Amino acid sequence: MGWRATLAIGCSLLLLFYLRNHPALETPRQFTIDSAAIIYRIASAPQAAFQGVGEFFKSYSTLRADNDRLVQENLVLKGQTQKLAAVLAENGRYRALLRSAQTLEREVMVAEIIAMTAAPSRHELVIDKGVADAVYVGQPLLGADGLMGQVIRVGQHSSHALLITDATHAVPVQALRSGVRGLAEGTGALNRLVVRHIAATTDIQEGDTLVTSGLGGIFPSGYPVATVQTIVRQPGSSFSQVIAVPIAHLDRGRHVMLALDLTPSSSQ
Repeated sequence: MGWRATLAIGCSLLLLFYLRNHPALETPRQFTIDSAAIIYRIASAPQAAFQGVGEFFKSYSTLRADNDRLVQENLVLKGQTQKLAAVLAENGRYRALLRSAQTLEREVMVAEIIAMTAAPSRHELVIDKGVADAVYVGQPLLGADGLMGQVIRVGQHSSHALLITDATHAVPVQALRSGVRGLAEGTGALNRLVVRHIAATTDIQEGDTLVTSGLGGIFPSGYPVATVQTIVRQPGSSFSQVIAVPIAHLDRGRHVMLALDLTPSSSQ
């Protein structure tokens, strides 16, 4: 490079330095700055696009993970809610049982149902009380609403109880309204009892409450047993057949009561 070129470049630089803040150069200066910004954006566009795609997939993955977690938490909460509802319902039945115990004149013991017999023709419960708890054969089994059955077999720490709806069970009853006596027999259906050989002229009506009569010495008198549902009168017959529905909920709850202060006797 010759000295003339060097001198020209030097003069140009001095001139630019001297005129750097001159108003006439403001527009070119702004154009240069904007052009540089555009070039920078174009140059950085691929990297920004790549980062954007990465952030998108990262966000999508995070959202999927959060969604899966929330679904699992929702299922857990639903399960806990169902369990809570079951516990509340069971507590309600237990409180009803305790309230019923307070209205009885006899001492009672609460037992828990631990099993039911598998045979469909037998209505038996297995409870967690036995000889060690002073349970005996023939002991009345009570629910929150009425009579459920009686103990038929006793072990050391568990017992079997026969429900009043079993086809082999019968309990002496009387109509609470009129005092008419009869024998309520199980039919093998949990929602049906039958009282046979009731005279057609007997004062008994649909809706009457049947309670234990106390005859036979097995059950104390006054325990609610069933509600008269239908009275079947055969033409030309001197007797009627009374169909009744048990008052106690035989297929619900986990707890029952056993009357304690009765003299042990043989099963009916």
